[in-house]
Amino acid sequence: MRAKSRQSAVTLTEMTVVIAAVALLTVFGLPAVRAFIDSFQSQAGARAMIGATLASARAIAAREQHSVGIRFQKAYHHEGPLKAPQYMIFIIHDKPNTELANGFRAVEGMKPIKLPDSFGVMDLKVVQRTGFRGNVECKDDRINMDSEINGPAEVNDTTTFSVIFSPSGKLVKHRVETSNRDGIRQPRNLNDSRDEVFNSPENIVDNKTGMFIQDDYFNGSPPDLGYGPELSRNSFIIYDRIKFKEAYNRGRAYRECLEYLEEIYINPYTGTLINR
Repeated sequence: MRAKSRQSAVTLTEMTVVIAAVALLTVFGLPAVRAFIDSFQSQAGARAMIGATLASARAIAAREQHSVGIRFQKAYHHEGPLKAPQYMIFIIHDKPNTELANGFRAVEGMKPIKLPDSFGVMDLKVVQRTGFRGNVECKDDRINMDSEINGPAEVNDTTTFSVIFSPSGKLVKHRVETSNRDGIRQPRNLNDSRDEVFNSPENIVDNKTGMFIQDDYFNGSPPDLGYGPELSRNSFIIYDRIKFKEAYNRGRAYRECLEYLEEIYINPYTGTLINR
C-alpha cells in the first residue's frame, strides 16, 4: 500500500510573522545601506569623477596649447558657503582677455561639473594675501588644530583652489587669478560683464548672471569673501560635508572632521591620483 504523501504549508499566522520580520529588517537596515552607499560615493566615486575631470583638463591643455586646469569652487549661495554646492570648473590661462598676467577664465563650451552633495574637496590651506591687484603677495597657512577654520571667508578659501596643467600635460605650479572673460574688475552690471561663469556678487544676485565669484574679493573693502590669487595645488582631501558642518558649528572642524583624512596627491607627469 502506497504511503500517503505528506504536505507542508505555511499558516497565515506564520506568513504574517515572516512579512513583519522582513519589514523590520528592511526599515532598520536602510540607514546602514545608505551609509554604505554614501561612503562609496564619497570615496571611490569621488576619486573617479575628479580623476576623469583632471584627465579632460590635460587633454584640453594639449589641444589649446595653453595652461589649462580645474578650479574647485563653491557656487554663490545667499545663505553662505556651508549651504553652497561645490563644482569643478574648467579654466584656461588668458592674459589678453582677463588683462592679468596670471589671469584665468572659464573654458568656453565646458560646463562646470557639480560634485555630489555628500562630500566636498579642500586644499586645507588659507591664503594670506597682501598688496594690490597685479602686485599681490600670497602666503599659505595650513589649517591645523590651533588655527581651525574661522568664518565663511576661510571656508570659501580652503574649498577654492586650482590644479593646472601645462600644454605638455605636466602638472605645474602656476599663480592663478580667475576673472570674467571681459577683464573687468568687480563688474557692477551687465554692461561690464555678461560672463555666465565668473562674475561679481552683484551680477550673480541682481542680474542672475554668473555662478562663481571671481578673484577680486579679499583683504579689505568690499568685505573679504576669501577669493583672491594663489598658487595652484598638487593635492587635496575629500571630506564628509554633513560631518564638517556639524563640527564647524562647534568650532572644531579640523580636529573632529579633517585631521585624520588622507591627503590625495596628483602625479605630476600623468595627472592621475595617488596616495602617500
